[in-house]
Amino acid sequence: MTIKIALPKGRLLAETAALLDKCGWGLTGYHEGARVYRLLSGTLPHVQARMFHEKDIPIQVVMGNYDLGICGLDWIEELLAKYPTSALVRVKNLGYGGSVLHMAAYPSGALSTLEAVKASAGPIRIVSEYPNLAEAFALRYRLKRFNIFPVWGAAEAYPPENAELALISGNAGELSPGNLMPLCKILDSSACLVANRNSWENKDLSEVLAAVNNEPDNGQRLSAGTEAMMAIPAPGAVHGKPATTGDKNTIWLALPDGHQQKHTINLLEQAGIGIEGYHARGRNSRPVIDLENVLVKVIRPQDMPLQVANGNFDIAISGRDWLREHRNAFPLSPITELLDLQSARVRIVAVVSADTGITTIDELRSRYTGSSPTLRIASEYVNIADNFARIHHLGRYHIIPTWGASEAFVPEDADVLIENTETGQTLVRHNLRIIDTLFESTGCLIGNTRSINSTGKGKRIKQITAVLRSAVDKNIP
Repeated sequence: MTIKIALPKGRLLAETAALLDKCGWGLTGYHEGARVYRLLSGTLPHVQARMFHEKDIPIQVVMGNYDLGICGLDWIEELLAKYPTSALVRVKNLGYGGSVLHMAAYPSGALSTLEAVKASAGPIRIVSEYPNLAEAFALRYRLKRFNIFPVWGAAEAYPPENAELALISGNAGELSPGNLMPLCKILDSSACLVANRNSWENKDLSEVLAAVNNEPDNGQRLSAGTEAMMAIPAPGAVHGKPATTGDKNTIWLALPDGHQQKHTINLLEQAGIGIEGYHARGRNSRPVIDLENVLVKVIRPQDMPLQVANGNFDIAISGRDWLREHRNAFPLSPITELLDLQSARVRIVAVVSADTGITTIDELRSRYTGSSPTLRIASEYVNIADNFARIHHLGRYHIIPTWGASEAFVPEDADVLIENTETGQTLVRHNLRIIDTLFESTGCLIGNTRSINSTGKGKRIKQITAVLRSAVDKNIP
């Protein structure tokens, strides 16, 4: 009897590895910088483990792909807020990886207290990586009018101009990132061990759980949506710096965090544009740029096309992959590409396990036709993946959204992966084979068509585009 366990990458990895080593699970290769996501136990021969992005773990356990998983309570509650009867059993609070999930607002804004939020006639815009918990908050406090804006991250950057509230994670007793003020605690989160209900009731997991059960449990209960949503008294000493919104012709520019940040810094340097507070290790969501009448926010590239289309930003530096992902969902979106930046170059590819013997799309189609099982396609690019399956007539298929570490899904939990790759070496290391290249993606400057065509902003946007084009041309042989 095989026992399958989903383990977290990222912030919980080091402490989880230390716990499992102490418990004698004997998982080699589970450490920071691990290059292989599949793990075997040297002491428990029936145990197989896999590394995932933390947010994917509750879903994988609920689906029954894994018997046990370790992840933060925040992501458990995010799932249960929408699917309260899911087949998820909370086995134990592991007592590390503590954080606080709270609703936050700009200190000098109109909604700087929980009472003001409840009394507001709205609409109140709430931005978060946790959209289900954000909606639970709005319903619990009976907000009259509200809109939930899901984002991939950097939610603290949006208030007050693009949202009134942000539901974000932070450390207890500290101000939220972006100098936001916490209004209401949603829950105290830490690492938890969870199980699939069917596995919990029908599999013998005692050998795996014996050592873990000897570790102390701090008794934290699942409580989001109930007593966890408690008001935090506004600290009298908190004073936020008022946002500078500029006039109606001010250009709002979104710059990327993550791996595109270094390319953007280089582009600005080549263009002779100074910027303060925007560097690889910083968390400043509002750097100051040396461009007249331009204000900047740092957000995730994945969120930029939708935010530009909604008019929250006039222009942004994103990737062609995320622009196409957006356009596949919204073909008539008021957004356009202004400039190919010729940087951050990756290929968007379809890959399968090398062990399948499949080398082409035609072979994939032949394998999954007629009475064959439904084809499982995993990807961060859910709309691109859906379009890929339709244009290649792949028959019955199911799209599995992922949040990172996507290589771990194939072949056990998905048959095909739509992924970006720079060199292909990571895919080869995970025994994956590219069977099709969908397109090549580079960084690009995108703009809102209404802003571009406006009398006040259009000329300035063209000037900025021209300056960046000159910088790009310098680097083209």
